[in-house]
Amino acid sequence: MKRGRPAAGRAALVLKVVRLPHGRGLPLPAYQSDSAAGMDLLAAVEKDLALTLAPGGRALVPTGLVLELPKGCEAQVRPRSGLALRYGVTVLNSPGTIDCDYRGEVGVLLVNLGREPVVIRRGERIAQLVVQRVERVQLAESNRIAETRRGAGGFGSTGTKGSAKRPRSRAASAKTRAPKRPR
Repeated sequence: MKRGRPAAGRAALVLKVVRLPHGRGLPLPAYQSDSAAGMDLLAAVEKDLALTLAPGGRALVPTGLVLELPKGCEAQVRPRSGLALRYGVTVLNSPGTIDCDYRGEVGVLLVNLGREPVVIRRGERIAQLVVQRVERVQLAESNRIAETRRGAGGFGSTGTKGSAKRPRSRAASAKTRAPKRPR
């Protein structure tokens, strides 16, 4: 199997891409291994004007690309683990969602959570793009929903050992307790 091709038996979605003038000369996003979930997005900053992210700073980094996602799909902009590990740079609104009807330039909102300034140069891999199908749902209001063993336990509740009874979340507890009244 060649890089960028779908696995055997799977039809590839076609993703139309328009390259903007400041993206010319850069490779298109590509999968870096046969089983990679995401394609790397590259920084389309000017060649002689690298972008410096100060500690705590954030910037919308251009990719020079406009996508036409197939109807029923979305693209997610996700962080690159290497940038996060080495420099503390991540995607601020992770994952950033690109809806199938969006026709503007794909931008990557990076934030530097590290202690040192980080320089982003033209053509540097800055994020991953994952394309997937999405379901549209219709909400049906109800007075009751099915109970589960987990219940309202969240924020790490499934990682606890012990009894099947989980502590209630603060939100659930707040709804059932009567407020204290001053005497």
